[in-house]
Amino acid sequence: MSLKYSAVGFVMLSSMLIGCDSVPEADAVNCAGRGMEKSLTAFKNDEAKRQAFIDKCTEINKAN
Repeated sequence: MSLKYSAVGFVMLSSMLIGCDSVPEADAVNCAGRGMEKSLTAFKNDEAKRQAFIDKCTEINKAN
């Protein structure tokens, strides 16, 4: 029984860690302060997506 739970836990943890490498969404948290700094590092190789993210953050900040 313990081996089954360990295998399932390993698969779930692996899938969660692989899923963490996605591009951040523009929202209130990612568009302010440290969130903005961390989010922009994900776009270091794609200037077009980086600018789109900044534009979306500008729209969100104007709405608030």
